[in-house]
Amino acid sequence: MTNTSFKIITLGCKVNQYESAYLKDALARAGWHQAVNGERADVSVVNTCIVTQKAGRQSRQEIRKAIRGNPKGIFAAIGCYAQVFPDELRQIEGIGLIADNTVKEKIPELLLTLADSRQQMTALNDFKPGMPFDFLQIKSFPDRTRAYLKIQDGCQSFCSYCIVAFARGPYRSLAPEKVLSMIESLTDQGYKEIVLTGIHLGKYGVDLEGGMNLKKLLNAIGKEELPVRLRLSSIEPKEIDAGLMEMVAAKPWLCRHFHIPLQSGDDGILRRMNRHYTTREFSDLIKSIHDRIPLAAIGVDVMAGFPGENIVAHENTCALIKDLPVSYLHVFPFSCRPGTAAASFDGQIDPGVIKERAEMLRDIGLKKRSSFYHNCLGKEFQVLTERWYSKEKRIMKGLSDNYLPVLFPSSEDSRNRIIPVRTDRVENNMVIGSAMCVR
Repeated sequence: MTNTSFKIITLGCKVNQYESAYLKDALARAGWHQAVNGERADVSVVNTCIVTQKAGRQSRQEIRKAIRGNPKGIFAAIGCYAQVFPDELRQIEGIGLIADNTVKEKIPELLLTLADSRQQMTALNDFKPGMPFDFLQIKSFPDRTRAYLKIQDGCQSFCSYCIVAFARGPYRSLAPEKVLSMIESLTDQGYKEIVLTGIHLGKYGVDLEGGMNLKKLLNAIGKEELPVRLRLSSIEPKEIDAGLMEMVAAKPWLCRHFHIPLQSGDDGILRRMNRHYTTREFSDLIKSIHDRIPLAAIGVDVMAGFPGENIVAHENTCALIKDLPVSYLHVFPFSCRPGTAAASFDGQIDPGVIKERAEMLRDIGLKKRSSFYHNCLGKEFQVLTERWYSKEKRIMKGLSDNYLPVLFPSSEDSRNRIIPVRTDRVENNMVIGSAMCVR
């Protein structure tokens, strides 16, 4: 097909977003163009997510919506849903390609073949021990000032509530020389911030030779002295040690930002979740980060309504979070996923109770976020400008290294620049500041 248009709908995590960016880049290089402004796409791809029942339902809805909107188009369902529940996708009439996470590198080629043949195709495989990391090389991230770089894939934790280990397979890591090459390439294209992502980022390097790990990789990156700052995506509590804290504290090119899954503030529930730390260990970690890096953003994942979570366990979680210097919460209602251990646990919680507990946690999270923002006032931060917040009022929007969304007046369009900004006040969950100078 010549002059083929495409659309990619992405659900889920930063890893999915990175993989979708790879598809966009590869299809554009093949001569296809992205459908914009309501244009019907010849080929529509849904990069699916199944981390919760809601995410799975949204994936199905997006597929059916795309098919209804353009019955003559070509449709592909890829990613985690295809990996774990391909038979459910086969029941949706109109899907031309079902491709799982073992073939992400080959999906552009599969789509090109599908567009020419219009023959239904599947690309489904089991994960194998020792399988290599799919190096998805990306040239650019259109319309983004921050680039993502996927350096790790796979999870072998098998938390009792989580389907991800089944959807993503064993640990695989991108070779350090390729990480360095990609960072250099993205920096050459003008990116000022790169987010290192992975399914289990703290396990980077466990499958590589030479004792490679995340800290060694960061040290190697730092030696290159590139004009870019790095942000780490989610990292497990057991994988943050004094050495990593010290690096974040000492290196200005490492963003002062940790996102750490807690899931529950009750030791009994943590054991049922197959989470291998205690609330005391988690508390000590958060306090250590805060003591060493007082203005670091510390985001926390927490789950409401896990089976067996009685009112005491829920209150333990609330009390722990209230007592800790966390900056914001990501709250997840427990979602019963077929195929996980927790799906058959006793003590399943009523959905209405789960909703109430999630709302209580979100309220705590809003208070924590407000407190963090106010604690950051009257200080100078390095802000990566993203776009006009209000072009008429000449107000730019950006993100600080410690994850503050900052608005500040600007006489010019200064997007994609690092600007020192002094924080003045908080309005409507945004930090308002003043640019100190432009470099």
